[in-house]
Amino acid sequence: MERGDRQPLVRKSSSSYRTFPESAARRLDKEYLRSLHNKRLYLAVFAAVLGNFSFGFALVYPSPVIPALEAHPSPALRLDQHTAPWFGSVFTLGAAAGGLSTMLLNDCLGRKLSIMFSALPSALGYALLAGAQGLWMLLLGRVLTGYAGGVTSASIPVYISEISHPGVRGMLGACPQIMAVLGSLVLYALGKYPPGLVLDWRWLAVAGEVPVLAMILLLCFMPNSPRFLLSQGKEEEALGSLCWLRGEDTDYAREYEQIKDSVRKQSRRVSCAELKDPFLYKPILIAGVMRFLQQLSGVTCILVYLQPIFKKTSVILKPEYDAALVGLVRLSAVAIAAVSMDKAGRKILLFVSAGVMLASNLTMGLYIHFVPASHNGTAANTTLVSSANLSAEPTNYITLIPLLATMFFIMGYAMGWGPITWLLMSEILPLKARGVASGLCVVVSWLTAFTLTQFFLPVVNAFGLEVPFLFFAVISAGNIFFTGCCVPETKGRSLEQIEAFFRTGRRSFLR
Repeated sequence: MERGDRQPLVRKSSSSYRTFPESAARRLDKEYLRSLHNKRLYLAVFAAVLGNFSFGFALVYPSPVIPALEAHPSPALRLDQHTAPWFGSVFTLGAAAGGLSTMLLNDCLGRKLSIMFSALPSALGYALLAGAQGLWMLLLGRVLTGYAGGVTSASIPVYISEISHPGVRGMLGACPQIMAVLGSLVLYALGKYPPGLVLDWRWLAVAGEVPVLAMILLLCFMPNSPRFLLSQGKEEEALGSLCWLRGEDTDYAREYEQIKDSVRKQSRRVSCAELKDPFLYKPILIAGVMRFLQQLSGVTCILVYLQPIFKKTSVILKPEYDAALVGLVRLSAVAIAAVSMDKAGRKILLFVSAGVMLASNLTMGLYIHFVPASHNGTAANTTLVSSANLSAEPTNYITLIPLLATMFFIMGYAMGWGPITWLLMSEILPLKARGVASGLCVVVSWLTAFTLTQFFLPVVNAFGLEVPFLFFAVISAGNIFFTGCCVPETKGRSLEQIEAFFRTGRRSFLR
């Protein structure tokens, strides 16, 4: 059958998936998914997620660098208990600013160009860190790399979700988290705890430039999102983009008509009056609250201050090896999530993830509270930052508990609330508000992370290390209830079907 002979069928199938009998529509969708060629799609995703690699690298940069700068011979660069928290937390403030600007960049430049734009502040930030002669250069470098991370956080998940098809969208949606974890792991491997860095802290910043340059070069050859191009009225370019992503010998015209029909129903701008429509405010609220709860679970604080936390709890291995071990566990857990997300579903992984985080944080808090200071290395007159410079000699194997608890926390986070929060944000947000709303979610996320990271050390110094971990446990319990009450299951559904669910309230679109 020639493609022209299929046009009446295409137009019928584009009407919110309701003109075909359900079984016939599902059979056609499965046949189409089996016919697709994914090599170019994977290449486009890889080019984009190099930005997440850089983001993960920059996020945990303070972990091995703070101890090195605390012992720096130059007073202009030396960190103390007042400046170290700012060096750790100001990154998240820059990320919030990046998310705020992406509310405009995503819809003006498009998803791909927004990702490419992030390379400029990222490269400049790393250059400032590498050549820093004073504290202001260190902080500005952190702000700029954070700003780039905020832009990529809001743009990359949206770009991936819009170029992917339901058969692989869950797996590919986990790729940003995988690359962020890989970036963190490479940082831990290159920047080992003093004495003796594999790379000096300045050369660590130089190394951060490599994925940024690779990303911008590869993205020059990748297509923009077909959905974004259609929203800009560029129909021929959108059809060419989808053809490149799916393969010329596939029935991509049917998917194109479905996307085009969905885009046609939505205006380009969101008015204030439309925000009262459940079709808009429900997915935005769900995505925003998920980003808020994700950060309140404490993951950013734990990653940024991972080595000092291990030093204070006197775990049985050296802190740099513990950090690398946690990074490997995190990478493995995200890989498991990527493989199982399109089979097990999003919600079951969110439940398991929150449950593991709850048990891990509770274990960590109770261990620090009840185990004597002679065993866990805590002391009332020792701050978390200063304890990073003390030698720790664990007295028995009970000091494995904080290491195992942290490993399970990171594993739980990485298999659910890490990658799925980003994926769901890009899946459930309606096209007409996707650019603005994704930026808003990133702002909420990183402002929360900034607040927690900024106050983490003062709270630890004033009340003890167990207090934040018990707080994180309470939040993890809240994550379980929120998942059960508010989060929809999107496994195997196209973005158009998910939009139809929020527009009509009919759960049949998600079954």
